[in-house]
Amino acid sequence: MRALLVEDESTLRRQLVSALREQGFAIDETGEGEEGLYLALNMPIDIAIIDLGLPGRDGLSLIKALRKQDKRYPVLILTARDRWQDKVDGLEAGADDYLTKPFHMEELLARTRALLRRTGGWTDSTMQFERLSIDTRAQQVTVDGRPIELTAYEYRVLVYLATQDGQVISKGTLLDHLYDEATDRDPNVLEVFIRRLRQKLDPDKSLNPIETLRGRGYRLALARQAPDTTAGPAEGNTANESSTAPSPADPARR
Repeated sequence: MRALLVEDESTLRRQLVSALREQGFAIDETGEGEEGLYLALNMPIDIAIIDLGLPGRDGLSLIKALRKQDKRYPVLILTARDRWQDKVDGLEAGADDYLTKPFHMEELLARTRALLRRTGGWTDSTMQFERLSIDTRAQQVTVDGRPIELTAYEYRVLVYLATQDGQVISKGTLLDHLYDEATDRDPNVLEVFIRRLRQKLDPDKSLNPIETLRGRGYRLALARQAPDTTAGPAEGNTANESSTAPSPADPARR
């Protein structure tokens, strides 16, 4: 997944970049509103995290502009403003959720995962496809309940295919969403990831989880399962809960 981060406070931005990369995101980042708009309109973004108080172009203006250009990926607002009207203005501008500073980093990550899941039609942190299960919170993959050990990039490929609802994804699109602009890309490496995923997920060739469509790309070929409605609340309820004040050691304090 590829995330856009527009945050002018440099220390917080570095902390967010580090935390998001640990979760497997490729990151496009800036501290300025105008550059943020350029990235928002021209990069293959999956989710944007945007501070409202930006130099040059403020966050509300940025969000309105990207929505006007029909960019439909989810947007999470970061704001130091705690007035309810500021939150309403952000949501009305086209944001999907908000988080008031200071915040716990784990809450931001949970909300980010929740927004991405809901974009793909999932409400639970675990995505189930026949015998394949992907726990996005724990970053754990199982087949028939058996844990599968994946590298970071193998996991990213699998999750991206899983969130695309069976669509055929080209090599170029997969590379765009796995790597940021500063990273060298090699289509041959992607073929290696796909081959290793097949070997690990389906060693006896009874599952056939990833289909190759020659000249077009790849898709996850397993039927998705309905979530367990008896489970507790889904991770990251959005836009309707106040942020918890972080502990003094929390890295997201400002």
